[in-house]
Amino acid sequence: MLPKQIEFYEIKVKGHLDKRHIKMMEELNITHLPSGESLLIGPIADQSALYGLLNRLRDLGVPLVSVNRAEH
Repeated sequence: MLPKQIEFYEIKVKGHLDKRHIKMMEELNITHLPSGESLLIGPIADQSALYGLLNRLRDLGVPLVSVNRAEH
């Protein structure tokens, strides 16, 4: 069995996330872009954790722009 490798992801959402949102996502680096979007970059343990994060964003009403695996 191969060792589990943590993947890094870039998730872009519409709007600038406020401090409440950022506190919930401490494991990710969040950058406010001049375009009015936010870019979340960081390690996500597995597909289950990725879907959990995407569900949190959905539940907060944050529109998703893109999700990409990132080179680290």
